[in-house]
Amino acid sequence: MSIFWLVMSCSRDIGNYDYRDLDEPQITGVEDRSVLMFSRLVMTPGLGSDRFSGQDYSHEWKVVNRNSDVAPVVIGTERELDYEVTLQPGSYVLYYTVSEKATGIYWQAEAELIVSSVTSEGWMVLCSDGGRARLDVVSAVTGEVIRDVLKDNGMPQMNGPRRIQWLSDKTDAASPYYLLTDDGATRLGADAFEWKPEYDLSYEVAVNEHVAPYSIVSSGFGKMMVSGTSAYYCEIMGFDGLYGSAVNKDFAVAPYIGANVLATQVYAAVYLLYDTDNRRMMAYCPLLSTNDLGGQDPLADMDQMGQIAEGMAPGAGVLGDAFDSWPQGYDCLYMENTRYDPGNAKMGLTYVLLAKGDQCHLYGVQLGDMLRYADCTYVLGKGSYADLSDCSLIRDEDALYAFSSLKSCMYYAVGGTVYRIDLSADPVREERQFTLPGEDITCLKFNLYQKSDNFQRSYDLIVGSVRDGEGVLRIYEGAMSDGDFREVEPVVYDGFAEIKDVTYKERIY
Repeated sequence: MSIFWLVMSCSRDIGNYDYRDLDEPQITGVEDRSVLMFSRLVMTPGLGSDRFSGQDYSHEWKVVNRNSDVAPVVIGTERELDYEVTLQPGSYVLYYTVSEKATGIYWQAEAELIVSSVTSEGWMVLCSDGGRARLDVVSAVTGEVIRDVLKDNGMPQMNGPRRIQWLSDKTDAASPYYLLTDDGATRLGADAFEWKPEYDLSYEVAVNEHVAPYSIVSSGFGKMMVSGTSAYYCEIMGFDGLYGSAVNKDFAVAPYIGANVLATQVYAAVYLLYDTDNRRMMAYCPLLSTNDLGGQDPLADMDQMGQIAEGMAPGAGVLGDAFDSWPQGYDCLYMENTRYDPGNAKMGLTYVLLAKGDQCHLYGVQLGDMLRYADCTYVLGKGSYADLSDCSLIRDEDALYAFSSLKSCMYYAVGGTVYRIDLSADPVREERQFTLPGEDITCLKFNLYQKSDNFQRSYDLIVGSVRDGEGVLRIYEGAMSDGDFREVEPVVYDGFAEIKDVTYKERIY
């Protein structure tokens, strides 16, 4: 769209008029574009008349970043734009301006400009390359696989890769990705996984302890991590806080944290830990220690936390009755947060897999909001239960587990075979999904997307495996297959090292 600007002034009419026809250019050809960094952006606008290409007129191409306070950047001063794109990835408004030099009158057209790099979007594939943490990217922009993107970013070598995570909603948007390893953890830059010394996780910890988290989980106004056998909490309400001392003083915890990953607004979040010394679930609600909520101990067993919740709002403390009592006396095999919400309470199930001897039980716990101001109207939930003791290989020491947010289904892998357990059946049923001959599965998961446009893709099963020493990534579509992957042909990528974790990098602009 063209905008016509004309500056006028008022003066005494003395009866002497000098009329001039004022033509207006008809600007065309300034169109929305999506380009890659270092490619050439070429545009030749139509003006409707050759006179506007003459020496009496000037031309300017300028871009404004929609998501930054950076000053506008002029990228051309000729009618034809021929620009090698050096802008950082992002969303821009492109302005083309034609000005009459003598009068300052100008006309303008605008368009959307999206600048991408090959790593702006795609699968982040974390590998163990002889023990070294190596990150490959399957680009959704170009379709190519970019190998070892951290090799030349200045970051010290890190060993024992664990996870690659995205916490963009809860951290600095310029550095939203976390690499977790046995050596420690660090953030990575948003554009091309660039690195600075201050990205090291030690800059986010207030205690003099070396931390190497297994995962970082955010909910409400805070986030938690487990390093070793200790859990740490970081408050981010209105400021960038630091992780304080361990919240569990008298017992060790399993390397998992339960949290509500479904609700978009949680104020006084409740987190779930597993006490491995006393073999019981523990709830942690950091805001309980504030004066507003009575200055209570924020860490309690599940019965105590339920009583606290009922005392604040009788009848709204604990939702559901899928099991009678909170379990005790079991070893924790695994814990995973999902968006599966059987009670429509905006409290996604956190699955906790417990075992003792030949027994194996699965508990679906729902975690809400102690204040119940926004999305969650309950504090805790007993959402589901299943006795999995008859599932033949589920307690194998090398078993991997994954839970769907689509329906009440659990998946596990042993060797090269994936099994599905329909948790809604009575009794529960186990069925083989598929076997990858000659391969060992090293990664099994569902990616929880952050952008609503991608939520349906959260049902896709992600499988990383090793074949003859080479890592293979397979993506099995889940939404249309309703979670049954027996007849699904996966999308396959190969050429990796041993795959440890896979997370999708969504565009942040």
